[in-house]
Amino acid sequence: MTVSAAHQARIEGTREAIAAAAEIVGHKWTALIINELADRPQRFRDLEHACTGISTRTLAERLRVLENAAVVARRSYPESPPRVEYELTPKGEALLPIVSEMRRFGESSLPWR
Repeated sequence: MTVSAAHQARIEGTREAIAAAAEIVGHKWTALIINELADRPQRFRDLEHACTGISTRTLAERLRVLENAAVVARRSYPESPPRVEYELTPKGEALLPIVSEMRRFGESSLPWR
């Protein structure tokens, strides 16, 4: 049986799409950061406290990557002291069902539950 070129292109497109999504949510801490930003914008230190065990450097790096991927927006407010908040963009909000399913899987499928 021969696979048509169109079918092969769809398969390749699907693989690329899955790989692109995994590149964003597949990194350690990313899903937790997205989950923490689900309800409201948060300051860096609030995210640091919510993601127990993450280093300051790792959080800054992950937020920078998410900002460059247009998943998270960084907002600076001209106050003294300066205030910076992070919030999900529409692209970031589109990842919430994936993160929710990851949480559901973890709650129901892992051995310590």
